[in-house]
Amino acid sequence: MSDTLSRPTAGESQPGSAGKTLQGRTGAGAAPETRGRTTIADSVVEKIAGMAAREVPGIHSLGAGMARTFGAVRDRVPGGHPSVTRGVKVEVGERQTAVDLDVVVEYGVSIVDVAGDVRSNVIAAVERMTGLEVVEVNIAVDDVHLPDEEEEREEESEGRVK
Repeated sequence: MSDTLSRPTAGESQPGSAGKTLQGRTGAGAAPETRGRTTIADSVVEKIAGMAAREVPGIHSLGAGMARTFGAVRDRVPGGHPSVTRGVKVEVGERQTAVDLDVVVEYGVSIVDVAGDVRSNVIAAVERMTGLEVVEVNIAVDDVHLPDEEEEREEESEGRVK
């Protein structure tokens, strides 16, 4: 048994051939999406989800407790740069992914609204860029950033002597 399908020449039509596709064939006649396999690493989805979450107004930062503390120290080291994946964990399957986020929100915003906006933005970005179906986005709000916290940190970093 062969997986070939004869094609009509120009001007000819073959009865009942509409809608048939070649299956099991490779080469020039095969559809591009059947000519190989694409795998997407967890770290790729983590970066996309992290960037999408940070874009939402009301999000101060990502990461919980110690991870945020170590990250802040790492960011201040010369040559260091902020980690996009801090506070983001994903599970990636062949066609689906799940995302877990640890976030810090700004004081005064509606946490429910911000969480909904983060969820929508992350799902849209991951699905658009990877083609994976996002089955869930779990959000843990670990802290609320107060406006006066920045002023206290700046005063502490200045030192005692001017």
